[in-house]
Order: sequence, then C-alpha cells, then structure tokens
Amino acid sequence: MSEDKRLYLLDAYALIYRAYYAFIRNPRITSKGFNTSAIFGFVNSLEELLRTQQPSHLAVVFDTPGGSMREKEFAYYKAHRDETPEDIKAAFPWIKDIIKAYRIPVLEAEGYEADDVIGTLAKIAEREGYTVYMVTPDKDFGQLVSDKILIYKPGRQGNPSEILGVKEVTERYGIQRPNQVIDILGLMGDSVDNIPGIPGVGEKTAMKLIQDFGSIEEMYTRLDEIKGKLKDKVTENKQAAFDSKKLATIVLDAPVEFDPDKLIMEEPDKQKLSVLFQALEFRGLGERVLGDAFGTLAQTGQADLFSGITPDGQIATPAGKNISNTPHIYHCADTPEKRKELAKLMSQQSSFAFDTETESLDSHDTDIIGFSVSWKPHEGWFVPCPKEESVAKKILQEFAPIFSNPHVEKVGHNIKFDAQILRLYDVYVRGPVYDTMVAHFVSTADVRHKMDMMSEAYLGYKPVPIYDFIGKPGKKQKAMRDAPLELLTDYASEDADITLQLREVTDKMAKEVNAEKLLHEIEFPLIHVLIDMECKGVKIDVDFLRSYSQEMTGQLIGIREQIYKHAGGEFNLDSPKQLGPILFEQLGIEYPGKKTKTGQYSTAEEILSLVLSDHPVIPLLQEYRELTKLKSTYVDSLPELINPRTGRIHTTFNQTIAATGRLSSINPNLQNIPIRTDRGREIRKAFIAEGKDNVILSADYSQIELRIIAHITQDEGMLTAFRNGEDIHATTA
Repeated sequence: MSEDKRLYLLDAYALIYRAYYAFIRNPRITSKGFNTSAIFGFVNSLEELLRTQQPSHLAVVFDTPGGSMREKEFAYYKAHRDETPEDIKAAFPWIKDIIKAYRIPVLEAEGYEADDVIGTLAKIAEREGYTVYMVTPDKDFGQLVSDKILIYKPGRQGNPSEILGVKEVTERYGIQRPNQVIDILGLMGDSVDNIPGIPGVGEKTAMKLIQDFGSIEEMYTRLDEIKGKLKDKVTENKQAAFDSKKLATIVLDAPVEFDPDKLIMEEPDKQKLSVLFQALEFRGLGERVLGDAFGTLAQTGQADLFSGITPDGQIATPAGKNISNTPHIYHCADTPEKRKELAKLMSQQSSFAFDTETESLDSHDTDIIGFSVSWKPHEGWFVPCPKEESVAKKILQEFAPIFSNPHVEKVGHNIKFDAQILRLYDVYVRGPVYDTMVAHFVSTADVRHKMDMMSEAYLGYKPVPIYDFIGKPGKKQKAMRDAPLELLTDYASEDADITLQLREVTDKMAKEVNAEKLLHEIEFPLIHVLIDMECKGVKIDVDFLRSYSQEMTGQLIGIREQIYKHAGGEFNLDSPKQLGPILFEQLGIEYPGKKTKTGQYSTAEEILSLVLSDHPVIPLLQEYRELTKLKSTYVDSLPELINPRTGRIHTTFNQTIAATGRLSSINPNLQNIPIRTDRGREIRKAFIAEGKDNVILSADYSQIELRIIAHITQDEGMLTAFRNGEDIHATTA
C-alpha cells in the first residue's frame, strides 16, 4: 500500500474574508457584541476539510504585516485596497489560537504574500511526490495547477466543495496551459489589488486574446492582427500589461522551508478548543466538533477559564455565578410595618433600581403581582401586591411620593414598561431615569439587549430562569402569582439587583463611545415623553372601519368573479399551487422566473409585476391582494387592538430596535399605515382626534439623513440646494 502523501495548504486571508462576507447580512454576534462571523466561517471550512478529506499533511498560510516585495517595486500595488474591517482584525488572533489548538502549523515568510508561500511549497512538495491541494477561493491560483497540484475550493451556502485540476482550469478560461492564467490576469487587471491591466479589457476580451496569441509577449509581436479600438488600447498600455503580468505572477522561490514531518496532522488539543469555542459562544459547533468532550469540559468547569469576550476581543469575566453560589440578602415587604420600613429607606436614597412583576406583558391592561427595588449590590426588596385592584393600589400609593420625587433617580431595564404598570395604579415615575437597556443599545446597537444575556455576558451571573419555579409553557405551568412567596421574592429582587449592577457596566460602555450626553439629554428624557404618548393612545373610529370593511368585502367579491371568469372556473386565489398553473399553463402567460424548489410556479409580486401587461387577470390579482392585505392587516385588525380599559389603541414605541437610532412602532405599527394608494389613505381617516377642540397633527423631518450628510461632508452642492429650499432629489437628477 502506497504512503498517503496529500498536503493541504490553506490560504488564510482569502478564507477569512470569504467567511466574514458570507455572514455580512446576518452577522454572528456574541452576547457581548463581538462579531465572530469570520472565525465561525473559517472554522466551519476547516472542519469540513478535515472531515471529508482527512489530510495527511496540513498547514495554514498567512500574509505578513508590513507589505510585500511587490509593493516595494510597484507603489500603486494594493494602494487603493479598502482598510481591513475592524471585525476581521479582531478575529485574526482568535483564528491563530484556534489553529494552534488544532495543532496545525502556521506558515508565513517576511516580505512575501501567502500566495507566494503556497506556490513555493506546492512546487517543492510536488517534486517530492506529494499531491498538493491549495485551499482557496482565489482564482489566481489557477496558474499553479498541474497533475499533482490542485485547487480545493471549500463549499459555501450549502454548495459542495470543488476540486479544480488542469482540465477544469483550462476549460474555464479556454486556454491550453494553466500558466496562461497569468497572461489573462495581466490583461484584465484586478481592481481590488490595483493591478491596472489594459483599460477597457475585461475577462472575456483577455481570454480571447490569449486564446488567439498564447501569451502577452506573443500578442505584442503580432499587434497587426488586432483590429480597431482594441489595438489602440493594447498599443498604448504595453508597459502596464507587462507590469500587471509580473504583479499577477505567483513567486515560486519564497524563503520558506518544506519539512513534511512538521506538517503531519495531529490530534487537536480538545481542552483548548473547548475553552475557545465556549468563549466565542460556538455551542453547536463545539458539540459537533468535540462531541462529549465539549459538554464534559463545560460541566467540570475546566473550560471556565473564561466564558466570553468584550467587543474588542479581550477575554472577559467567567460565567459561573448564580443565586445559589452568590451571597445575597433579599427581603420581602409583605406587611404594613415592613413596607413602612422600606419606604423610609427608599426615601433616603438618591438613586435606586426597580422592576415590576405582572400577569402579562400588556402594559396597558394587566395586573401587578409586585415590585422590587435595590440600591446596594446583592441586596433587594420585594413588595407583593394582591389581585384585588383597590388593595394593590392602596399598597402602591404608599410609595407614590418616592417614585414621583423629581430629585431621585430611578434605574430600570426597559423602565418605560415598569413606569406604565405603576401608572395603572396612579403611581407616576417622575424625575431623572436611567435605562440600562437603552444605554446598552446606544453603546452597542447591533447586539441583543435582554437583561439575562447582559447579566451573563458582563457580570458572569446567570439569573434565575422563570421556568424554574412556574414550570415550562403548557397545561402544567403555574401562574407567577401562585408561586411560593420565598421564590418570588428571590426572582423579583434579583431582577432589580442585576439592573442596579448593570447600570455601572453600561455607564462605562457609554463613556467609551462618548454617548453620555446623548443618553442624558435625549434618550432618557425621551422615555417620559414615550410613556405619556403610549399611555394616552389614539382614538379609532370603529364605525367607519366596520363600514369600510363591508365596502371592501363587496369589492373583493366583484374582483373574484372577474378573475374566475378569465380562468373559466373557481379556485383558491390565495393558493400559489392552484394559481400558478392557471396563469402560466391554462391562460398561456409566459413564465418569467424560476420554479420553486418543489417545482411550483412562483406567483410572488415581483413575478406578477414582470407580466403585468400580458393579461388583464394580472392587474385584477394585484388589486385583490392589495384589498385583502389592507382589510386583514388594518381595517379588520385595528378594532381588535382597542384597549377595553381606555377605549383607545396603545402602540409601543421601541428605542432599541433600529440601529440608526430612530423609533419603531409595534402592536400596531403606526409608522406603516398605508398612504401611497387611495384605499390606504382611506384607512388613515379612522384615526380621529377626541373632542372638537383637538386635531391630529402629522409632522416629519425634511430629508433628515441627507441634511446630516450635507453637514458632515460640507458638500457645497448639497448645502446650496438645502439653503435654497430645492427638492434635493430633483437637483441631484
């Protein structure tokens, strides 16, 4: 049996960049705000390679900092390349640590690019009888391919990996020899690396020229055979063509040692991998790669050297603390005497954190179970409230002067909700407020802001899960009010305690991004405004909507009958499975798209818009869909959202959803009431002012984002347009 001599050389930077951009629309972010997309994608590619190829020899090759000899000879080389994204920079040390934990050697050569190191090693290994696989998505490596040197292109987005040899490369470019790839690259250039090539010569033209002449050198000896404007371009850019070919040529004599014994695959250091995967929150990947070892290390605590990372990639606090192993003092103020003692203590504080426990998450129609407060870490109080509204209100009124004290700061996590709950019992939160959820959002907008996650990430403390004492959702789940008072006291007091501790964390984070002024002068004062707006709500003309719903029903019946007439019979208009064949087979409309994975026709809006004028049934279908959506989403749904206590609709404005900082609106989304069609505008008539002396005023910023851009860039054209009151879009056009 012959010796297994297969060497896999991984092009680190190319794989890392590809992994990062594969997740660009949905990046992987840890609970601490660290972007792990590049790391996760790289490890997945590595694991797929190890699992499917089981290489005998392996190395990962990196570029070295400080540039290469190409940049010294050609100053413009890579001069316009974008700065490496900060998330990728932060990923490099982690990836190198993971590679070391896999016990895979890292190779690099000062002054040379990874391509050169891979090319040099590939040629040496080939001469020594190895089959070499260059693991990269980079097309430039096609120039090195031979019978024993192949490109291994890892799979992506569910597609399998590819192995490209001489046949694949030569057929791809229509050339006779793989090394002619260099000539094609020289002619077409590379905008990313700022290799000029010949202006106006793209890949197809470059391929045709090399197919005709074989090389750049031969092309210039037979210039007369090139005709027209192309000949002028080739003639004028001769030096650029030869320089570009030199830049595109992978060096085969880089100063790197080939020692096969150092490249033999070894067993990974599972404990180190487990520690790294836990820190990066790669739980699923850890279980898949390490199996039982991952869980065992987690259970025994060997991997608790650290459990998370800060946004700049530093190792952070261990997450092993919980209510069972952390000293705490939680009191229950369940008698008039204890409540009096608590009120006295609260009135002596300049700041305290609080939280409410409720029967539901509807802040405008629910019953309070109790509230908790904390002003000292690891200490808290819980005040239980009975179901009877009048008794609960009497208890809460004992604390009303404290909550409305304009000189005392109130701290909460989503404090808007808790303030609205208290308002149901005529207790008003006044004065300065501090919201740890809002502060976290302003500091790191693109991560999750749930209190439990923040506690684990920043305090290393796992809060009591609610299901521990009321059970999981289902028939056997208990009501929180029925839970033992001791457990309820711990659960509720812990929430206020954690919120208090998170205040210090988010304070520091806000300072690091210079967001203190934004928080204290805009975001926190805005909370009081939003509380008032949400509690006030908006009145709806229910009779108008019911009448409009009946009118729409009549219109829908008429449209259905017209569609059925065109189709020659009735069918389910809302079923793409039935609609598709009728449109594109029975009615003979030419199908402009691809069928779905199950072989069905798509009847999505983008498909119908392409055949809008092909048959009169298409406009009818679009009208039917518009009517159906408006009727179900707004006309019939808005009356169902009216609060029985107030007779009004109460939306929720979110401060921590849109990364741009703008508010969003849910239940219902008042920012999405249609306006572009006549039918949509009719729905807006249902929103009415209460009383004759009131009106509804609608206001909007005028091109606010463009005005900000004009201010930042000081672009004279934009500034002039805005100063003169011009339509910026018309001016731009």
